[in-house]
Amino acid sequence: MLQKKNLHANVDFYSATVYYSLGIPIDLFTPVFAISRTAGWTAHVLEQLADNRLIRRKAFTRATGLKVVPISDR
Repeated sequence: MLQKKNLHANVDFYSATVYYSLGIPIDLFTPVFAISRTAGWTAHVLEQLADNRLIRRKAFTRATGLKVVPISDR
């Protein structure tokens, strides 16, 4: 997709191969994609109803001064 249309493929591009390999009929790919997103869509609706805002504008903050413990010491 990147070479032909200058688009990065989303996860559905790769999951379609898995669905095909599992024997899921191609006509059911779109419903399966939608079902997998239902939880996220529901969360957006609940957030909209609770705060009357769908788009959050928050700055990313991270903890500073954290020390990384090597895997061998964990």
